[in-house]
Amino acid sequence: MSSTAGNIYLAKAIRDFGDGFVAILLPVYLIALGMSAFEVGVVATLALFGSALLTLAIGFLGVRHDQRALLLTASALMAVTGIAYAAAGDYALLLIVAFVGTINPSGGSTSIFVPLEHTVLSGAVAPLERTRAFARYSLIGALAGAFGSLLAGMPEWLAPAGIGTLAAIKIMFLAYAVLGILGGLAYSRIPASARAPRSVSQAPPALGQSRAIVYKLAALFSIDSFAGGFVVQSLLALWLFERFDLSLTAASVFFFWTGVLSAFSFPVAAWIGARIGLVNTMVFTHIPSSLCLIAAAFVPSVEWALGLLLVRATLSQMDVPTRSSYVMAVVTEAERPAAASVTAVPRSLASAASPVLAGALFASGNMIWPLLLCGGLKIFYDLLLLAAFRHIKPPEEKI
Repeated sequence: MSSTAGNIYLAKAIRDFGDGFVAILLPVYLIALGMSAFEVGVVATLALFGSALLTLAIGFLGVRHDQRALLLTASALMAVTGIAYAAAGDYALLLIVAFVGTINPSGGSTSIFVPLEHTVLSGAVAPLERTRAFARYSLIGALAGAFGSLLAGMPEWLAPAGIGTLAAIKIMFLAYAVLGILGGLAYSRIPASARAPRSVSQAPPALGQSRAIVYKLAALFSIDSFAGGFVVQSLLALWLFERFDLSLTAASVFFFWTGVLSAFSFPVAAWIGARIGLVNTMVFTHIPSSLCLIAAAFVPSVEWALGLLLVRATLSQMDVPTRSSYVMAVVTEAERPAAASVTAVPRSLASAASPVLAGALFASGNMIWPLLLCGGLKIFYDLLLLAAFRHIKPPEEKI
């Protein structure tokens, strides 16, 4: 494994560890400040929308600017975000912080870091190793996120010491800021060979010959993300709290195990992808996970709901490393930063629209509809993806 890839993995682990606990604590924090479920959904929507705009800018800047410098800037923004959340108490101020900050309410990989990390990682490994490298990248991030989710129980652990919920969560946001600094230290170790600063006149077009396929993928991925926005991790936690009165400690343990199961599905996805193809792997692991989510909406007990959601977690993220590898494979090397950004931004914009709708549905007492809409739309996306891309294969599948 190259030192460049190792530093990307380390930074990914640090960042996702922080995302693991803040995604669960965010709705608890906002409700403790006196906000409604609808207002929580608005904050989640603004966070995803702001992330989309930053990701788009980063993707196009990555063509002609030092990628390491951009990653260091993003790390600094992560540190400032944690401090700002800890200091802010006013709803209007929190909306601004959500829009310009890095906290990801989905607990996933939608962030300004992703296009740059994907580009650097793709250039650091051989084509035949690319899917395995992305599987390792996703595995490390998911495991880190899973262990991070365990820390979401910290406010309850600190209660006997006389530390209130709000104070404890503010401490966790400050810890998130520290993680941003540590991630920046990892990025600072990326060697010069991983950076390719260029002047505007020297830089190739951000997207050239692969523009059509990238736009088509972006449109399809946006359907998937719009669906996923109905059940981002923060809102799924809210659903479990309201539907089954699940405790914060129990929720943190549950999200730990969903993270672990998702993590170990990534190497399996790479193994399956090498045998049946990347597109087939994306589709035929995704559909059963959506069916589990739909079923969870109707079960009467928390045990059945958690069981189905754990099965969903085992399957639902297998498309992550295969999707990343596929996008990097079907474009030229020069197009990779923009391709990663353009396929990520519509996803983030689309997912930004649905949390506020889910919050409104929760507030009106329609607790099952976010899960049904998420599962049904994801199945629709899978069928469209299979129809459009089953014959467009990455180079290693043509061998």
